[in-house]
Amino acid sequence: MTEIPIIGPALTRLLGAPRAALLQQFLRFGVVGVIGFVVDTAVLYAGLALGAGLYLGRAVSYVAAATATWALNRAWTFRGRGTGGPIHRQWLLFVVVNLGGFVLNYGTYALLVTFVPTVAAHPVLGVAAGALAGMFANFALSRQIVFRDG
Repeated sequence: MTEIPIIGPALTRLLGAPRAALLQQFLRFGVVGVIGFVVDTAVLYAGLALGAGLYLGRAVSYVAAATATWALNRAWTFRGRGTGGPIHRQWLLFVVVNLGGFVLNYGTYALLVTFVPTVAAHPVLGVAAGALAGMFANFALSRQIVFRDG
């Protein structure tokens, strides 16, 4: 794993190589998550404009974001890990394994848009809260199951 230039050598000395590598991987996962957040939000607002509603629009936007984050995590965050087998099976495994994160993500979103009028008026707030709620579970599951070392 290549180091993140800003923190690489100093972080490696402070934490030790294995922990520094894990932190760097988590930071990459976070960057990919931000991109996924943008995709999620853009598709949600497009769905809302087309009349999909807050709940169906979010279900569609989540699948779009999950696909984008799987591809980016495969190419960058977990490059070279878990690449055996057909690509469509890895995507499906990613989606299935991350259902726990999805439940946290969508559940947080649904609760907030249902019970917090400000979030219902600005669903991006619910998308952000949901993304944070699911992030840690998704990282652990992705790393241990989908993109595990051969």
